[in-house]
Amino acid sequence: MGIAPTLVLAGCSDWQSALHPHGANARKIFDLIWSFSAVAAGTWLLVMLALGAALLRRRLADRGRSAHEIDPRQERRFTHAVGGATALTVLVLIILTTASFFAGKSIASLSGTETLVVRITGHQWWWEVRYPKDDPSQSIVTANEIHVPVGEPVKVELDSLDVIHSFWVPGLAGKRDLIPGRPSELTLIADKPGIYRGQCAEFCGYQHAHMAITVIAESREAFDAWQSRQNTAASAPAGEEERRGQQAFLSTGCALCHTIRGTPASGTVGPDLSHLASRRALAADTLAMTPGALAAWIADPQSMKPGAKMPRIALSADDLNAVVTYLGSLE
Repeated sequence: MGIAPTLVLAGCSDWQSALHPHGANARKIFDLIWSFSAVAAGTWLLVMLALGAALLRRRLADRGRSAHEIDPRQERRFTHAVGGATALTVLVLIILTTASFFAGKSIASLSGTETLVVRITGHQWWWEVRYPKDDPSQSIVTANEIHVPVGEPVKVELDSLDVIHSFWVPGLAGKRDLIPGRPSELTLIADKPGIYRGQCAEFCGYQHAHMAITVIAESREAFDAWQSRQNTAASAPAGEEERRGQQAFLSTGCALCHTIRGTPASGTVGPDLSHLASRRALAADTLAMTPGALAAWIADPQSMKPGAKMPRIALSADDLNAVVTYLGSLE
């Protein structure tokens, strides 16, 4: 089998937390989260202190006085306190709204500085990833995995072909909805090499929870090398088993839904498989990219991801092993 082992970058792991920012946009959102949290905590503390003071003062004031007796001076103090608290609340809301506005404006100001464009289309339940070129034949098409160069702004163009999805890689940027017919965009910047896990953040159907995406940030040299490999046609079968696997793939329904460049397979319903074995995972990060998981996915995808659009293909054991061997060679 030629399936590549899970990619590990030195000193890095999968990050999926808005509280561990690794990019300029994510850091602005992180600062905003802590600002709001600090204000909320301070407000709660002040309210608790005011409540405690009010209860204590009421208990002391009630001693020796009728329950129905009203102290005009105390009523005026209460009125002033409530008015002051209301004014303070309005002021805090204005400050928080202003902070949120300028954080959003600062994030948006990065647009137009991008050195790379990535076009992402949401499907139920996977992500189509394209690196468009002036020459369409040179465009890179992959799935569920984005490679980006470290330290460079990346423009991500977003769209959906079925329902509303939401693209969210919390370690690098905020959320952005994918609404059919209404393209949107955001900018990603990764400060350091790493593997950043993202997720669809809008309920989009039965397998919404199994619609993850991975951003792999690497040096410009490593990114260019990856692009060069992805630009090539799929590897030709090197042995009898791989040739049998390719024939089985092309003669069944697989070729109607998937593309493998350099072969007659040109389907667009499912992910492009031209370099499948170079990816870290299967089925939008549902399964690790291993021979066993690939065989199980091909044999019965509905048991792995019920409701997925991939049907079960009837293959003999020998043909299944051959197809796995062939796909495992597509690096």
